[in-house]
Amino acid sequence: MSSEDVVLRIRHISKRFEIYDKPRHRLQQMLFGRWKTYYREFWALRDIDFEVKKGECVGIIGRNGAGKSTLLQIVTGTLQPTEGTVERHGRIAALLELGSGFNPEFTGRENVYMNAAILGLTKAETDAKYDDIVAFADIGDFIDRPVKTYSSGMMVRLAFAVNAFVDPDILIVDEALAVGDIGFQMKCFQKLHEVIAKGTTLLLVTHDLVSVSTFCKKVIFMNNGRLIRFSSNVLETVNAFKESMRIVKNVHGSTPANSSGSEYRFGSFDATVESCRIFDANETGTDRQAVSPDMDVVMEIVIRAKRDFEHVVMGIGLKTRDGLEIWGDNTMTEFPVGFRLKTGDNVFLFKTRFYLNSGTYGVTVGIADISTMPRVELDQRWPIRAIEVSSAREQPGFIASPMTLITDGKESS
Repeated sequence: MSSEDVVLRIRHISKRFEIYDKPRHRLQQMLFGRWKTYYREFWALRDIDFEVKKGECVGIIGRNGAGKSTLLQIVTGTLQPTEGTVERHGRIAALLELGSGFNPEFTGRENVYMNAAILGLTKAETDAKYDDIVAFADIGDFIDRPVKTYSSGMMVRLAFAVNAFVDPDILIVDEALAVGDIGFQMKCFQKLHEVIAKGTTLLLVTHDLVSVSTFCKKVIFMNNGRLIRFSSNVLETVNAFKESMRIVKNVHGSTPANSSGSEYRFGSFDATVESCRIFDANETGTDRQAVSPDMDVVMEIVIRAKRDFEHVVMGIGLKTRDGLEIWGDNTMTEFPVGFRLKTGDNVFLFKTRFYLNSGTYGVTVGIADISTMPRVELDQRWPIRAIEVSSAREQPGFIASPMTLITDGKESS
């Protein structure tokens, strides 16, 4: 591709914020700033430099606070850089914060036309696309109701439909698809394939490393406001990010004593996942290293809390050796507002089955405090241990689900 194919050029971007400890300090800075500084500097971005060409799908990964959202706001023009320049060529559509760009008092229909107009479409052009937008969003009669009555799922459906159907030159998606249900997510990724095939450039910010590895052709890895790597070797860059997540220390600079060098672990560690044992439900006391798909298993999780917590959520998952997430569940179904932890050790038992084909899988366990927004990760262990699954019948894929042939009313396996 020639330089004429570049749709986004970021040149040595840095962004500084002024942090005031007290409201009066802002006024004092205005009045007396010539003689004294009343704020602390925080550099959210430092010397970011890259360019993206037409039709490229670029993933942007990094920890929370790495500077990803600040970078996207500068790309879209809602923030101005302190240093450096941005060159944009063409129309930019962005799904950033959920519901951003929508007027909650307007109906879905009114917001479609308003957002399309902001993106540069005429009313005639929006009329031509309107039916496709509404069909894709699939929110029924809610299209003529105020957006403030929408669920988060309906909000993201309409927002994605508007941005994907206005034929942008650059489409930015920042974790928005994590809100939708699995069927809608699959439909969105299919649509993203279509818009990329038409020449649209996609910037995808997500914590789903599997999606990045399978969907993106290039990836940007950011950390502490700096661009660590920008490469077309996606797997290598994703692994570099994983390595940086191996052990993330808390604010006190310490990590739990039971940390393993082979796991990725992070959190505040105000409550820690101490152990995960797996038993045959019909036996007691024996921690099993291997199970079968038809075995009822009990998982014993021990959580040690430094203080009482009123609203926490726990999640458990299984991953393959290369990090593919193949199963997961959490306690939100039974405890939508979370459950309590008492100071000290808390023991939890979960019963399930691993309907999996033969293989070794990593067990992931995480716990988070959901009493605030955003929630606080207390401890995430990826993986805390391994489990071997031994299936008597070999099948392709991961799921152990033998089928039975029924002929002339008789079953034949």
